[in-house]
Amino acid sequence: MRRVDEVPDKELLARHAQGDPHAFAELVHRHRDRMWAVALRTLGDPEEAADALQDACLSAFRAAGRFRGDAAVTTWLHRIVVNACLDRIRRKSVRPATPMGDDATFDAVAPKMPDPTDAHGVSLDVHTALLQLPFEQRAALVLVDMMGYSVDDAAQVLEVPPGTIKSRCARGRARLAPLLVHHRNRRDPRNVGGVEGGGMP
Repeated sequence: MRRVDEVPDKELLARHAQGDPHAFAELVHRHRDRMWAVALRTLGDPEEAADALQDACLSAFRAAGRFRGDAAVTTWLHRIVVNACLDRIRRKSVRPATPMGDDATFDAVAPKMPDPTDAHGVSLDVHTALLQLPFEQRAALVLVDMMGYSVDDAAQVLEVPPGTIKSRCARGRARLAPLLVHHRNRRDPRNVGGVEGGGMP
């Protein structure tokens, strides 16, 4: 039998469902950084993102036996993360918004760019602007513009048609544009979001 770190994702899920005590930990180890990035950029609050990621991992642990294999495991995991974020937003909808966290915490998770002070300000502006969008638009923009997903892959994660992703991204960008106009003339406008896979227009 192959070592657990040599096993493909789908086989790891199958092994976990069959009782392998190491398979799920390996799966999370492989994908936790991008799962964390999806949660953080969707919620904008490191504490909320950490809670959502914990919820998502628990949900994935329990649901592994129901994985049908009709999508990539990463798509399935990110769908669970997005749903966990949505659940937390729904739970908090009747409570006041929480602050985005102290500077030290945000610096620890913020993307690294040539000018750290400038990058921190840009990241805060983008996160603050994203939080003003409806969740559906925010999730689509995080996946496509910040995580580098194709429209088709984002559609699989969010379980909507590709045309819906395009529409949500277009509407979200239109709403973000006036909020981020002061960043438009920076040296690399493609990276206004300061993350991999491109930034906001």
